[in-house]
Parts: sequence; structure tokens; C-alpha cells
Amino acid sequence: MRKQIVAGNWKMNKTFSEAETLITEIADALDEVDLKDAEVVLCPPSLYLEMTTDVAFESNFKVGAQNIYPEDSGAFTGEISPLMLKELNLAYCIIGHSERRKYFNETNEFIQRKVDALLKHNIRPIFCCGEVLPEREAGNHFDVVKRQVEESLFHLNVDAFINVVIAYEPVWAIGTGVTASKEQAQEMHAFIRGLVSAKYDGNTANETTILYGGSCNGKNARELFAQPDVDGGLIGGASLKADEFLQIVTSF
Repeated sequence: MRKQIVAGNWKMNKTFSEAETLITEIADALDEVDLKDAEVVLCPPSLYLEMTTDVAFESNFKVGAQNIYPEDSGAFTGEISPLMLKELNLAYCIIGHSERRKYFNETNEFIQRKVDALLKHNIRPIFCCGEVLPEREAGNHFDVVKRQVEESLFHLNVDAFINVVIAYEPVWAIGTGVTASKEQAQEMHAFIRGLVSAKYDGNTANETTILYGGSCNGKNARELFAQPDVDGGLIGGASLKADEFLQIVTSF
């Protein structure tokens, strides 16, 4: 049975003291709830990764980074390598987020390099894909997502691919307060699973975790997670509030 995951992407938020408080609040709350088979992942800014892994060592969650540069070392000022993350025993790393694509001009080819760099060090990529509003309105959303998935992931053999988590994020629903309907989310998740099945096989597709990202919150998480091909969420703003994040975590 494929893994259900709720990952909190803090983006560029929280001071050190605020982050410490939030991590502690979430860790304490997770100790009191039954997560069933779900896995919780916190992805704070890189400055707070060591602090977060220290808490996670004695708590009920995993830790992920928000980004890497696809080299182990070198003259890449300001960047963080997967080898550095490996030393911290990180389990996950978000790549291909729409904000990285938009503001830092990351291409599918460059994201593919990040996929390979992470898998080389046994860190699971949380690979983001999704369409912007004009692409959705033009009816091109399936083609956009298909191209992103194929060009960044489908060079992998099946043994490597099974370590990838996919996160569908309709860009028009990120930080806007607008959420894809449960039907829209299910439709795209099923489409992505179909792509995986066609490339690899049905069993691989059934074992692939596909998350929904895009204004998922405590009010709509339960109906989204109830869809047969939605395996959890990549949570943005709602992950910055311990109570609401916990509400999402317990929505399976």
C-alpha cells in the first residue's frame, strides 16, 4: 500500500525563535495523535534544518529540505548540496516547486539533474508539477503536466522511480485561497498515475505517492484526501500554524 504523506513547506517564513516554537508545538501535538499509516514531513528553511532534525530524532515526523543544487560541492555561492543534506540524515527534498520554476527559471532538464543528485544520496525527491491559470483555461493542463513529468522523471528506471513522491500543484491555487475542487484534483492525480502506469507498470503506479498542493487547509483536507488517487498534501501557509497543520495531518 502506497504511503500517505503530509509535508509542510514553510517557504521563506519564520525567524529562528519562531521556528523553534512551531517545531516544538508540532512535535508535542504529534506525540498525542494516531497518525495511522501517514507520514509527516516538515520542510523548514535550510537555516533551521539541523534544529528540526534534532527534534525529529525523538519525535514522530521526518524532515525535508526545500531545494538543492545538483552538485556535491563546488563554486556555487549560496547553494546547498544533497551531500550536505545527507549528513543531516534528511529523508526528503522538495524540487520543481512552481516558485522555483517562476522566479529562478528552473527548467525540466535542470530539475531532472536535481532528481538524480538526490537519489544518488538516498534522499527522496518531492517532485512538484502543475499548470498556471492560462494553461488551465486553454485546456492545456494535461499536456503541461505530462511534459513536466516525462522530461524530469521518466529517464529513471523503475527501481529509482519508486523513491520519488509527486506533488501536483495547480499554480493558480497556490497562496490564492482558491483550491482545485476535489473532482479537479482527483482528475489530475488519476491522469498522473496513468502516465506512470503507461511508462512503467500498474503496480509501480499504484505504489506511487501523489500529493495535492494548492491552498489545502484544515477545512478542505478531508474531502481532498478522500479522493482515491490523492495520497496527502504538500501544505504551504497552513503548515505555519500548528493547530491547523495537525488538523490536516489527521484528515485521512
